[in-house]
Amino acid sequence: MSGNLDQGLLIGAAVLLVAVAAVRLSTRLGLPSLLLYLLIGMLLGESGFGIRFDDAELTRTLGFCALIMIIAEGGLTARWTTLRPVLGLSAVLATLGVAVSIAVVGVAVHLVLGLGWRLSLLYGAVLSSTDAAAVFATLRRLRLPPRLVATLEAESGMNDAPVVLLVVLLSTAGPMPHPWWYELILVLYELVAGVAVGWLVATVGRWLLRNAALPSSGLYPIAAVGLMILAYAAGAVTHASGFLAVYVAGVVLGNARLPHRRSILGFADGLAWVAQIGLFVLLGLLVSPSRLGGALVPALVVGVALVLLARPLSVVVSAVLARPVRGPRRPESRIGWRGSAFLSWAGLRGAVPIVLATIPLSLGTPGADRLFDAVFVLVIIFTLVQAGTLAPAARLLGVTAPGEATELHVETAPLEKMNADLLQVDVPPGSRLAGVFIDELRLPVGAAITLVVREGAGFVPGPDTRLRSGDALLIVATADARDAAERRLRAVSRRGRLARWFGEKGEEPRA
Repeated sequence: MSGNLDQGLLIGAAVLLVAVAAVRLSTRLGLPSLLLYLLIGMLLGESGFGIRFDDAELTRTLGFCALIMIIAEGGLTARWTTLRPVLGLSAVLATLGVAVSIAVVGVAVHLVLGLGWRLSLLYGAVLSSTDAAAVFATLRRLRLPPRLVATLEAESGMNDAPVVLLVVLLSTAGPMPHPWWYELILVLYELVAGVAVGWLVATVGRWLLRNAALPSSGLYPIAAVGLMILAYAAGAVTHASGFLAVYVAGVVLGNARLPHRRSILGFADGLAWVAQIGLFVLLGLLVSPSRLGGALVPALVVGVALVLLARPLSVVVSAVLARPVRGPRRPESRIGWRGSAFLSWAGLRGAVPIVLATIPLSLGTPGADRLFDAVFVLVIIFTLVQAGTLAPAARLLGVTAPGEATELHVETAPLEKMNADLLQVDVPPGSRLAGVFIDELRLPVGAAITLVVREGAGFVPGPDTRLRSGDALLIVATADARDAAERRLRAVSRRGRLARWFGEKGEEPRA
């Protein structure tokens, strides 16, 4: 028993370290890292080192656990100011857009491949969901308008709820247990209840994190991750969308002023990477490489239908229906035909379709083996073609974004016995804090800058100290003055020393 455990730990540690090194290699080669993770899994499998793994049920369970962490990290790092204007379009893409995509792919598979209607629609359902891991990992490396990135991220965070339900229904043998209108109401309930559960858990958790004064800074990231898992579990127990609850909870917490916020985001980012590595390696283990050759033709048929017909049509229909009927449209909410074309091409597929394909595989649905192989091949093709062409496509369509000043981040740590907080502020490039004198900040009574770290050296500033880009500030503020001090710093960072005259109050976007 001890020997097996030691061998398992040795293999697991080696795979993790190789996967981490593969990120560097993939960056140099210009290939998505998920392909290397899949390759590692396939090399460990039956055609490589001979590890035989065919437990689809376990893969589905672990895959769902990994997706919780990936979606949670995406929600925590989403900005409410860029997310709010595109919520309508993202919601339509995640619901009606999914239905359009399933219908188009289902018809194409039925007519070209001659499969039954249920299995054809199952192909469409499995592939209709964009992948959160692929979207978060790929798009944030590109210089794109925030509204486009936010649209795709929100869509990937919301479209799992209806898709999982439809895949389960289509994978179940026998006639549908309920009429179509009942299933539609059930999908709507899952979405609405998922939002409510996620918001409730995060709102209570936000208050607790800000007022608990935990004895160790390392407990805050653990508590935040626990809240994400609680949101999913609470959603699942109430038969709501657990994935949507996780995303909503992440957005609410990510846009709140939490103690040790950077530590929370760093911890979540690390867990998301571990989840991605484990998920793709596991999926690579599950596949049988000897069967992939026969899945190439079905994969190409489905891929052509998805890329050239289903995805563009779903984007066009969603963009038309999400357009406000009355009143002027705000500029930040406009996508335009160029943005719609990019959305059509950037509907990335990754781990989610493969995980969804394990549902009919674990239920023994007829044709599930061929479906899984076709989806696996298609994801590899999509990743090679789409991910590598997103940057040229963005430049060709003219949807690249210029560089922008970094938003000011304030890290807080509670000082319980003093009834005060310790604030750490880094002056980012482009911030208008640079050039401002300390006395021009006009921080509220109870807040004072106690230390400035500049080029690795720290000193106690005076009223005539002038801030520079790259400075790190250490501020002590009483509990009553903390919020006002943060707002003033953000206001000056955005509009300069005359922020009040411009009407800038420094409010941080909240979910």
